[in-house]
Amino acid sequence: MLRLLDARTGSPAEVRPARPGVLRVCAHVQQDEAGSGITALRVLLVADLLARTAELTGLQVLTTLEISGPPVDQAAALESAANALGIHPPTARTSAHDAPSPLGGPIDVHLLSQGASLDQGQGGLVVSVGAAHLGGTDSRPDAAAGRLPAGQGHDPLAVRLALMSFPSHQPADLADDGLSGARETLAYWRQQVARWAESPSQPMPVHIADAASAAFNDLDTVSALALLRGLAPDASVPAGAKFETFAYADRILGLDLARDIGH
Repeated sequence: MLRLLDARTGSPAEVRPARPGVLRVCAHVQQDEAGSGITALRVLLVADLLARTAELTGLQVLTTLEISGPPVDQAAALESAANALGIHPPTARTSAHDAPSPLGGPIDVHLLSQGASLDQGQGGLVVSVGAAHLGGTDSRPDAAAGRLPAGQGHDPLAVRLALMSFPSHQPADLADDGLSGARETLAYWRQQVARWAESPSQPMPVHIADAASAAFNDLDTVSALALLRGLAPDASVPAGAKFETFAYADRILGLDLARDIGH
């Protein structure tokens, strides 16, 4: 059962698709978000995490990206940065002036940044995504949308990991030391997954599988990442079970943790 924090009530609410088997999601990106970039990317990231989680429960997920106001070049930069973060492209793109839903039915979940408004007549669950700031980037209104750190050795998925290290409804300040720590964690986990892959496969321990399922059903990436951090050095869990756990979690987290297998 998927549960998200309802911005209208302030309480967790079960995600109930209007049509059985199909979940329709709208990620709303405002003009000022497209200018700041990383906040807009965070909205798209939460939509991606929701889609990945819902698909593992057997739902078909249709996502629309509603961009309000930004110039074409900013919208293109935003989508390019989203691709670099492993965010799946939307099913459809629309604007606030288009029909209520280009997905063939009512929107089940609306995702928008804190402070953004949504027509009160809109049905569905409303989820607020906290603002994000990427240390060292240009925050001017005309800065390219979704600008990511560049340079030798930089992995865009470190930004994805760093963003997921904060509760999605709270602000996220990605300082340089946080991004550096995320890069180190990615390198360590990928090295460990490659090593564990050489051991016989074993099922996830029940208590770990239950904890992972509970975290993902609440879209609680902070708890999911904490589970992986504690599991990696745990000598009581066989290597094959660690591999299966990390492989399962990565289907939602999208960190390409199996990248170093065979190298």
